[in-house]
Amino acid sequence: MSVVVSRTAQARSGRIPAERPSAPSLSLLTVALSGVLGLGLFAPAAQAEEAPPEDAAAQTLPTVQVTANQLGTVTEGSGSYTPGTIATATRLVLSPRQTPQSISVITRQEMNDFGLNGIDDVMKVTPGISIVTYDSERTEYYARGFAMQNFQYDGIPMARDSAYSAGNTLSDTAIYDRIEVLKGATGLLTGMGDPGATINLVRKKPTRTPAGSVTLGAGSWDSYRADVDVGGPLTGSGRVRGRAVAAYQDKQSNVDHYQRSNEVFYGILETDIGDSTLLTVGADYQDSDPKGSSWGGIPLLDSAGKFNRMPRSFNNGARWSRWGQYARTGFATLEHTFGNDWVAKLQLNHQVNGYDASLGAAAGGNPDPVTGEGVSMWLGQYIGKTTSNAADLYVSGRFEWFGRQHELVVGGSVSRKRWVNNGYSPQPGYVSDVADYYAWTGDVPEPDWQWSYGDNQVTRESGAYVVSRFDLADPLKLILGSRIANYTSPDTDESGVVVPYAGVVYDLSRTVSVFASYSTIFKPQGNQDEQGRVLDPLEGRSYEAGLKAEFYEGRLNASAAVFQLEQDNYAQPTGGRTPGGGIAYEGLMGVRTRGYELEISGQLAPGWQVQGGYAHKIARQQSTKVSTLEPEDQFSVHSTYRLTGAGQGWSVGGGARWQGSTFGTITHPATGGSQVHRTEPYWLLDAMARYQFNDQLSATVNVNNLLDKRYYTIFSWYSTYTWGEPRNVRLTLNYRF
Repeated sequence: MSVVVSRTAQARSGRIPAERPSAPSLSLLTVALSGVLGLGLFAPAAQAEEAPPEDAAAQTLPTVQVTANQLGTVTEGSGSYTPGTIATATRLVLSPRQTPQSISVITRQEMNDFGLNGIDDVMKVTPGISIVTYDSERTEYYARGFAMQNFQYDGIPMARDSAYSAGNTLSDTAIYDRIEVLKGATGLLTGMGDPGATINLVRKKPTRTPAGSVTLGAGSWDSYRADVDVGGPLTGSGRVRGRAVAAYQDKQSNVDHYQRSNEVFYGILETDIGDSTLLTVGADYQDSDPKGSSWGGIPLLDSAGKFNRMPRSFNNGARWSRWGQYARTGFATLEHTFGNDWVAKLQLNHQVNGYDASLGAAAGGNPDPVTGEGVSMWLGQYIGKTTSNAADLYVSGRFEWFGRQHELVVGGSVSRKRWVNNGYSPQPGYVSDVADYYAWTGDVPEPDWQWSYGDNQVTRESGAYVVSRFDLADPLKLILGSRIANYTSPDTDESGVVVPYAGVVYDLSRTVSVFASYSTIFKPQGNQDEQGRVLDPLEGRSYEAGLKAEFYEGRLNASAAVFQLEQDNYAQPTGGRTPGGGIAYEGLMGVRTRGYELEISGQLAPGWQVQGGYAHKIARQQSTKVSTLEPEDQFSVHSTYRLTGAGQGWSVGGGARWQGSTFGTITHPATGGSQVHRTEPYWLLDAMARYQFNDQLSATVNVNNLLDKRYYTIFSWYSTYTWGEPRNVRLTLNYRF
């Protein structure tokens, strides 16, 4: 593979070649991190040198322009597990070390190496992120004690509505260059949301030379996948460039009578309008079509109050049950560079997330351990979509003040989201009781549906933001910013909400910096209490401080941070019901999460890439722990090594994931009292190997859950649990042209 790095990209990313950092500086930090993380993976500084082109990047295009744009540095083709620059936190294009918040980035190379084809796959390997599974089509991500509902696409906020699940967490990664997870509150650019973290999905960009790849894969449970990715100039001058990606996956499952097919199409065009203006337009189409969808999970307890241990293959869904989801996106960007290196950028995004769900599942009640009686079916049909339109306009550049160069971003954004939903229930006379839960096969007739209710809600947001990075001294940078946010929905009308941001970075040396930041966020909520009153908006504040380091001209990044998140009006289920029959909540004041995170990513030695981290958090409201479905401690590390000498052509790697116990309060079916159900901590191991036959053809084998560990996650609000996937194997062939 040839990698072309523009001089502009080098200047923006801080990767202009410099002298190698001294061995003592690197050795002291790596030894310290090695002791804390227990990795034992760090190579001596003397082994560091400029990495050769990454010939093992099997599923990327063979020639990629690695450039830094207003979204940061493209990772595709770099062969790296760490980014060069990022802009998710403030719109300022900064290196990870100069960004005063923790951020984890899963690059294109890591996605290729470990077969991370879906957002769920990416979140499983992202340090500090945990997943709670509701059922076969719904997952929830947690960070620092809070659910993650904040999604961005190329930096444009598009909040996810988890209630009906409409494609966000089922997105295919074939169209993305990298996925960034910014920890803490992100109100400066998103306005509203949760303080735990924000997911930014950065799309692939066209290439300036013709390139393409075809990937075929097959795996356990009759899983088959095909990807085609082509791009390059469309005119002789190269001023118009395009790229198209298509992927199809058909996968059965270890779970009885369940399978899912996914279709993905993506196209993007770039046009140079003169030498200073770039126009980008694109669209993507994603479909998820499952059969045998579950709804809720397996009841945690039987009617006697004992753990209801079912086989990992058990599916509570009827054979006809299905929860189809789709996403349709159109986007456009106009970017102009002025003569003084100031940039103006307009971004437009139109997205439709829809669902067509006809659901039936043996999910209600607790089975009698002898007769299997006592369970009824949950039944419902839901058809709807959310149509979102968003626009963001900003200008950024440098200015001189008191003899020093500073940076400024001024912008504004508007968005409108309309959710339309229709709910249907079975017509009278349908028998929903399950005769014997333990003999359930899902072979029941689908009911005739009748319309029950409809929703039609419009939400509007707008805001203006300003952020500046002041160069106070050679080692000291101060970032100050604020957003004025407005929000209108059927339940809430908030205007003039001030969302401040502050961060400071002090360079202790050429490779190590100390940082601190303060950020806020707010979130109007539709949750109701037992009297039917809507809870007040959630308000969150995030404090963070720590150390960051970069080595080998930015090819290796490390961070250590402590944080505190505070939240008021935190929605906690009461166990009761709203007047309309929904789950009732109460707003808790003074919910506080404290913890720390350690992370390392990038090149340890030529051909050796790693990403790993350890996270600890405890969330409390006064002395009571909350957000207990997320583990208090978790660790993950994934690494690959490209062999040389006799092993030339081979790359090998593996991963390890560990999380501590989680727990939730549920109702004992026999006594009616409350009790705590706790899961056991568990380790999961993964492995991979790739052989590069020649410059075009490679084969990769991935094994997930290598030791076939039995584990499950719980969802205490439903008093259910879901088994994790058993060991599975996948073979992938990639041909590049």
